Amino acid sequence: MSIGKGILEIKNLSKSFIVDNNPLQVLNDINITIPPGNFVSIIGSSGCGKTTLLRIVLGLETNYEGDALIDGEQIEGPGINRGIVFQDHRLLPWLTVGENVAFGLDGKSRKETEVIVDEHLKLVGLNGFKSAYPCQLSGGMAQRAAIARALANKPEILLLDEPLGSLDAMTRMHMQKELERIWLFEKITMILVTHDVEEAIYLGDKVVIMSSRPGVIKKIIDIPFTRPRDRSSYEFMQIKSEILEEFHLGVEHPFIYSI
Repeated sequence: MSIGKGILEIKNLSKSFIVDNNPLQVLNDINITIPPGNFVSIIGSSGCGKTTLLRIVLGLETNYEGDALIDGEQIEGPGINRGIVFQDHRLLPWLTVGENVAFGLDGKSRKETEVIVDEHLKLVGLNGFKSAYPCQLSGGMAQRAAIARALANKPEILLLDEPLGSLDAMTRMHMQKELERIWLFEKITMILVTHDVEEAIYLGDKVVIMSSRPGVIKKIIDIPFTRPRDRSSYEFMQIKSEILEEFHLGVEHPFIYSI
């Protein structure tokens, strides 16, 4: 029975792969509920199952134990109520930016498609680039186009698999602000996988900290700050320190900055 529009529930979820004829457990007893419209950041060491968890929510992985539910219904495969943006923009190079955004808009009239494409290019700040090709875009602009494509079908949940990881530091910070602006405008659920602690805090309503393989949820930290957030504030740095301590990267390890 449905319990709310777009509510995501992960219950007692575990996932293993077969490697060299032996089971390799990547997720163990994951439990989390994400209400509609939340922005949740997931952070953890490489190989802890973060991307696998996104693939389960997307519907690309269906062989697991436990439940992955949207509005009380089991996720059984991909659907237009979920979209994803990867670290690599994955735009089709032979299509224009506008054609890439329109790529998944099946069943729409030409006029409807034009309106949706124009609206979403405006939303991500790519007015005037509709006829450009991906090779003519900067890295940040290509990711904006990928976000526009993912949003064009009006998903309830947008999954973000390290979408800013390949950008330089300044572009990345700018794109974090843009992602927050888009989230506030669209009012949909966003789930971000990242290795960047500041990014997780800056964007998330909650930060989910996962352990090394097999991935379990070690801790969930609520982020109480109003937006926009000040990265240099004492409260922000306090939570950053708390998260780093979970990975044994506190002040006693001054030369280690990433996880």
